[in-house]
Amino acid sequence: MADMNFGKQIKKVRTDNKLTQEQLAQKLMVSRQAVSSWENDRNLPDLEMVVRIAKLFDISLDQLILGDEQMTNKLVKDASEVRKAKLMVMSTSLLLIGGLCFLSSAFTESRVDSNGLLHEPYFFLIPLGYLFLFSGVITWIIHFVVKRKKR
Repeated sequence: MADMNFGKQIKKVRTDNKLTQEQLAQKLMVSRQAVSSWENDRNLPDLEMVVRIAKLFDISLDQLILGDEQMTNKLVKDASEVRKAKLMVMSTSLLLIGGLCFLSSAFTESRVDSNGLLHEPYFFLIPLGYLFLFSGVITWIIHFVVKRKKR
């Protein structure tokens, strides 16, 4: 199977297991047209679907994918895009949490006692705000350095 493309591989696995496109589609909870488009190389399934197909036929991912450069490239690209998206969500979340810490500290009541000591009930908000902002900025920089490096 190593020299076949993904469409031929999935068709061979399906026919070896005596399934029609409709039967395979029902097992995978997709349309028959989706299976047809995979077999005719008009479209490729996402990584989750490839894993489901491998589990269904009890074959390794290598056996199912190996030899199809287009499919391998798509899987690598998909994984890279997911990592980038997670990094962006994480950095944005850190920045937002840092901002919320500063905003919350602005609304907390602080007072100075007769001895001149400052009493803040949530004294930790400012340091946490700086920590989250710093972490968010560093994560954002890492994202853009990695993105720029791959160009």
